[in-house]
Amino acid sequence: MIRLIAILLMLPLTAMARGERSGDFDYYVLALSWSPNWCAIEGRAKGSPQCDEDYGWVLHGLWPQYENGWPSYCPTNERNPSRRMTNDMIDIMGTSGLAWHQWNKHGTCSGLSAADYYAVSRDAYGQITRPEVFRKLPRPVEIPAALVEEAFIKDNPDIDPDGLTVTCRDGMIQEVRICLNTDLSPRDCGRDVRRDCRMTDAEFLPIE
Repeated sequence: MIRLIAILLMLPLTAMARGERSGDFDYYVLALSWSPNWCAIEGRAKGSPQCDEDYGWVLHGLWPQYENGWPSYCPTNERNPSRRMTNDMIDIMGTSGLAWHQWNKHGTCSGLSAADYYAVSRDAYGQITRPEVFRKLPRPVEIPAALVEEAFIKDNPDIDPDGLTVTCRDGMIQEVRICLNTDLSPRDCGRDVRRDCRMTDAEFLPIE
């Protein structure tokens, strides 16, 4: 009995340590976070330096995804990124800490080196047009989440409605998540990603 209990106690640790096979995934999810809202929800409470800058849509991450579910914290033989690498991502990710976390949780599952993962993330971010209208807001507004989706589709006509989703948190627009093939071309999202926020009065804060 004691031996059985010992084995059962070890099982979760073994499962967590194993992870999924790096490079084995179907597509990417590009997550863009609206910085003023993130700062209001949690960033300022954490004292994030991101909240001292006039960021708009920042790159939350580029996430390897299965058709259903996603890998994370995958074993890899690739070296962790240097401090210089993570610092170089601050201009689009807000902080080097986020860049490190995204590599650790998601980049290790990409099958790429840290340098290549960051390069692909930057390419994916750069190919999406972030609607300028959101940067021009003079004051906080309450808008339908669907309006954010429509703005992105209008400025990115290659993306279909099923190829992106808008999320909300604490009554605010949180993120726009865009689904991309491994060559970064747009594609439809898997069913588990398509969880559109249905709010008609989601708060959207301006850049200060």
